[in-house]
Amino acid sequence: MPEGHTIHRLALDYAHRFQGTAPQATSPQGKFSDAADLLTDAELTRTEAHGKHLFLLFRDTDWVHIHLGLFGKVALGDTPAPPPTDTVRLRLTNETSYADLRGPTTCALITPTEKQAIHDRLGPDPLRTDADPATAYARVRRSRTTIAALLMDQKVIAGVGNVYRAEVLFRHRIDPYRPGRDITPSEWDAIWTDLVELMHEGVRDNRIDTVRPEHTPEAMGRPPRVDDHGGEVYVYRRAAMPCHICAGEIRTADLAARNLFWCPTCQRR
Repeated sequence: MPEGHTIHRLALDYAHRFQGTAPQATSPQGKFSDAADLLTDAELTRTEAHGKHLFLLFRDTDWVHIHLGLFGKVALGDTPAPPPTDTVRLRLTNETSYADLRGPTTCALITPTEKQAIHDRLGPDPLRTDADPATAYARVRRSRTTIAALLMDQKVIAGVGNVYRAEVLFRHRIDPYRPGRDITPSEWDAIWTDLVELMHEGVRDNRIDTVRPEHTPEAMGRPPRVDDHGGEVYVYRRAAMPCHICAGEIRTADLAARNLFWCPTCQRR
């Protein structure tokens, strides 16, 4: 599932290509046809993201809510657009660009009230200017749940996925199995500040890099990471490989139906 930086990047991409224009909206798959008919020739006035939820505003009144889920993808390009396949849920086209949405968990036309209800059930998003880290910490410090599980709980903090979860805990030497109530205010401030910086870099670069300059392949004289999921990382998907810091073996385990990665030496309880 895409992490929050990908959705914020998509909001910027949709805005760059379509905001201020009145694109044609179609649903070759047919599942969004009625809504697409209502949106055709309506101006796209705003785009927004909160965690893993993308919102496109038409006519200042009609919101399209998109959640990519596990299989959703968006393809953006310049016109002329290729013939759409029958898997495209929503296609937007204008004179210069097209965007094809395939396989989302959610693609729905919603009211402002319905949109606000989505925001209300999500935790603060490190990529939003209205985010309050104290709100997230208030939930963390009351919980006996592991900090690794809490960071993936979108009601606690929105947008953090498996990669950022594993990497930020490693960067701050925090055992992923520590209960949330044992995370100190200073540790939470450091985690939040780091997530803000890392996720903004993810939006800018459209990939996840989490290693510090002294641990890059160039600095360490090691081969670069080869992985479809992004750039240089410390522990994510590096199970049984040596830690860049201590050379100990990276571990993996199942936690809340997701693979957890950590270094038992660097992240002592």
